[in-house]
Amino acid sequence: MQTDIPSRQESPLAWYGPDLHADADKWVIQLSAAEIVEIEVAANNVAAHDRPIVAINKDNFPLPLLGPRLKKLSTQLIDGIGFALLRRIPVERYSVQQAAAMFYGIGAHLGYARMQNASGHVLGHVCDLNKHSDEPSVRIYQTHERQTFHTDSSDIVGLLCLKKAKKGGESLLVSAVTIYNEMLEARPDLVRLLFDPIATDRRGEIPQGMQPYFSIPVYSWDRDNLTVMYQRQYIDSAQRFDDAMRLTSAHIQALDMFDEFANDPNLNLSMQLEPGDMQFVYNHGLLHDRTGFEDWPDLEERRHLLRLWLSAPNDRPLPAVFEERFGSVEIGNRGGITVPGAEPCAPLEPH
Repeated sequence: MQTDIPSRQESPLAWYGPDLHADADKWVIQLSAAEIVEIEVAANNVAAHDRPIVAINKDNFPLPLLGPRLKKLSTQLIDGIGFALLRRIPVERYSVQQAAAMFYGIGAHLGYARMQNASGHVLGHVCDLNKHSDEPSVRIYQTHERQTFHTDSSDIVGLLCLKKAKKGGESLLVSAVTIYNEMLEARPDLVRLLFDPIATDRRGEIPQGMQPYFSIPVYSWDRDNLTVMYQRQYIDSAQRFDDAMRLTSAHIQALDMFDEFANDPNLNLSMQLEPGDMQFVYNHGLLHDRTGFEDWPDLEERRHLLRLWLSAPNDRPLPAVFEERFGSVEIGNRGGITVPGAEPCAPLEPH
């Protein structure tokens, strides 16, 4: 059991959802007409040069107007409240390829895109593929099910909403720092257990030489930074591996309390992403979730989001144990999923 855990954390990341719900100006960024034109021009330039999406970078996607605002956004993600919502680009005007280029180009001003699965996708598609999470190789974003609060394997996760569901599919955020503070006050004996090397299932996406799970604590304390890594369903499914650390009844109680606080509306924040909205979230301090949803019967109208995993060049150091999942802890060159034979690609259709 971890004994030398940190004291209560006071930082901009230690927020409560109702406070931010009442002060949306802190996290909603309204794009101006001139900024939208600028993004369109940069995307058209990508098309004119027949440049693949994976080749887009900060230099060949210039944003002289929006760029300084994105630099401030980057600071807000890493040193501030840990998230923001850019509202909105008129995606109804664009093809998926145009929208993808615009999203990828904006993301390039925040970090470097990382592969999100064993197929090498640096542009992810979040939609219901009629799969079920009880299948060992299925990731929950491929279903219509409630995701539950979790972190992704990158410094920053970005989402662009192309289509929203007929019903449901709200985005939820919660501060892992606030959860820690609440657990520390309520049950310090249990929160200590979340610093143990708890196993998380890789769901079949296994880098060369690695085990089918990784062993990273829910909470890590390193160089005065509290960092979170969490996906409860995959923690539970990792127990299928005989050599994974066994979860005791106390560990399960600690994980249940963590979930209880994450799901507390006095802690979390809910929002509905509208078509054209872009959300960016800092994975090391926040957890995100998506409620279950009912989709439209017409496949062309089904809920569809694009996703980026980004490695931020201005981020903080990570504990060495994160190398087990991130491949490296080098700032600006870490995160994502790399398996033998995978090459970066940006498919325009979900699969």
